[in-house]
Amino acid sequence: MNATPIAVALSLVSAGAYAAAAVAQSRLAGRTEPSTGVLRLLGRGAWWSAVGLNAGGALLHVAALNYGPLTLVQPLGALTLVAAVPLGARAAGRRVGRVEWRGTVLTLLGLGALLLTAGGSAPHETLTLPEALGVGAATMAVVAGLSRPGARPGLRHAAASGITSGVASALTQTLTVAVTDHSGGPLFSWRLLTVALLVSAFAMGGLLLSQTAYRGGLGAPLAVVTLANPVAAAAIGLALLGERLQGGPVSLVLALLGTTAAVRGVILLSRAQARGGTDPGEVAAARMPVHPVPSRVVIGSPRRVDGTPLGAEPLAVRAGGRPPT
Repeated sequence: MNATPIAVALSLVSAGAYAAAAVAQSRLAGRTEPSTGVLRLLGRGAWWSAVGLNAGGALLHVAALNYGPLTLVQPLGALTLVAAVPLGARAAGRRVGRVEWRGTVLTLLGLGALLLTAGGSAPHETLTLPEALGVGAATMAVVAGLSRPGARPGLRHAAASGITSGVASALTQTLTVAVTDHSGGPLFSWRLLTVALLVSAFAMGGLLLSQTAYRGGLGAPLAVVTLANPVAAAAIGLALLGERLQGGPVSLVLALLGTTAAVRGVILLSRAQARGGTDPGEVAAARMPVHPVPSRVVIGSPRRVDGTPLGAEPLAVRAGGRPPT
């Protein structure tokens, strides 16, 4: 049986769980003071609901990685943002806007193109212990640089969250392939223990970084997380795990076009969610001042001797100026 449909189906359900978790985290971040520590979050039921949804999505994601390569499974993570659109709109009590629909269509078309080029075989390669340690050290250095104090902390924390989550997925694939390997190798080893510890650290770090990033809203941070995650995981898959795009030069062009469409769709979705899902024309119309036109003749109003109603003279005369000729 082809493993690709199984990987795609599991990734779709995983994206839905991650989207619900992102909406829950965003609402929790909006009700939480920036100075609130991690220990305070542990006492809130909303936090544990988000953790449960993330855990469910992670388990489904792990199962998908057992059936499909990183270049196939990780791009489907962009569907998290697509699923978050109706969920976020429902939570905010509004309808999905036209820009959000355009972003959704572009994202789906781009993902469809990427699925045609991704390899469909189940993964077999794993990271060695030096490779896993090198990936972990490089990731911690990048996260430390992105987490430094400075401008736009929300987007930088979102990028750090996406990178740590993507690396955790790559390490998780190594763990699952090694555990399910029936070649007779040892089930427990220093390599698997190290990889498991790195997966736990990066998964929890990505969750906490995303919670910090969502304090400024859901749209743009979630878009950055959605883009950084597959980029980090696919880079590891192509560079260290021997994954390749199938189909030759034509598939490479198709993959580039699909990536461009998906990135454009994610940007549209993030901008729309940053505006609360309202179209720009509707926002401009709502902000346009309304100037009521005063009536020049009031029925039943007092009149002068010559029959001219009071208040009907030109504005220049009322202001003390000369009447127009």
